[in-house]
Amino acid sequence: MLKRLVVVMFMLTFLAVQGVQPHAQNNTLLIWADTNRIQVLEGLTEQFTAKFGVDVVLQEKDFGAIRDDMIVANPAGEGPDIAIGAHDWTGQLVANGVIEPLAFLQNDRSLYDPVALEAWSIGADIYALPYATEAIALIRNTDLIPDEPATFEDLLTVAKDLTDKEAGTFGILINAFAPDPFHSFPFISTFGGYIFGKNEDGSLNACDIGLGSEGAIEGATFLRSLIDDGFVPAATGYGDMTGQFNAGKVGAIITGPWAIADARNAGINFAVSKIPTIKGNTPGPFVGSQGFMINSFSNNKELAVTFLQEFLGITSTQVALFNVGDRAPALLSALAEVSDDPTLAAFAASAADGSPMPNIPEMSSVWGAWGDALSLVSSGESDPATAFTDAAARIRDTLGCN
Repeated sequence: MLKRLVVVMFMLTFLAVQGVQPHAQNNTLLIWADTNRIQVLEGLTEQFTAKFGVDVVLQEKDFGAIRDDMIVANPAGEGPDIAIGAHDWTGQLVANGVIEPLAFLQNDRSLYDPVALEAWSIGADIYALPYATEAIALIRNTDLIPDEPATFEDLLTVAKDLTDKEAGTFGILINAFAPDPFHSFPFISTFGGYIFGKNEDGSLNACDIGLGSEGAIEGATFLRSLIDDGFVPAATGYGDMTGQFNAGKVGAIITGPWAIADARNAGINFAVSKIPTIKGNTPGPFVGSQGFMINSFSNNKELAVTFLQEFLGITSTQVALFNVGDRAPALLSALAEVSDDPTLAAFAASAADGSPMPNIPEMSSVWGAWGDALSLVSSGESDPATAFTDAAARIRDTLGCN
């Protein structure tokens, strides 16, 4: 009894420090969301209250804090009924038992981008109503590279004439060797490299590590060639890449929709397109998805499902969410409505070539080893085959797969 009291007191103290406010179950619907998404949700709460007689409380949360706060708050009865989140949280949240599978989405599969549904799935269950997808693509300064390159080889031909390291100008910059495994994945996947293999039922096999595969090594070798051939400085970070691009000193970069607002504000004339084929192979970036989850400990699950179905899984809401986030809508009817936006269409096309970033908890053991391998390759301390084979072995050891 004393032990249980201590645990409860700890949870309440943590929640108070994190700014989590209790709510009266069944009298209100509590939603956690970040600043941008609250702008859209505010327009829906009065409609819901008018229709169902239930107040909706919106609590603004730092997006990055929501996952960890839910793990503590939900079992204590102090979590939200609905929370916004990213799909790669799914494995950890499901392992902690704090989010509810959404059975109604099984009948609505045809309404949503299948990659978004896959991103939020563990086995046959879907754990969020997706509202957006995102993937990286080629963003080029059209004053420097007016035409979309048909192949990566064509891009490098143009980039060569634009590159003058002494003048600080580059035809292309990527930050894969920052190290940034996320931005390196299209090059790894191009030749058949992967992170986790799949079991017969389609679930991810955490002990089938693909970083040491022939395709992953070939991708890392190609990345290294961009350094050796003088295109990309090894130490290029994300801020270096986007800063130089927004200063008009770079012909093209590879990153996601989150970089668009700054490019617009800098007055850069730009266009977005899929990452060009490399040696005839199509690069497949990681695809991310954002969505709305339901607290498995909520006493308001039926109301929460109704809010998702009638107010969030509709065209007008998902278009509004696109307008504040520049991410492609996951609802296909909303995607069709905004498909005349060429930037959106290009990012969506890039996502269509990609695969969801793994959402299982074991992914947390991958990033460090993968990043270290990239660092070793970029610095020349190790060749790609050794660095990536060792990284895969290190991940298997960490996960107890050997």
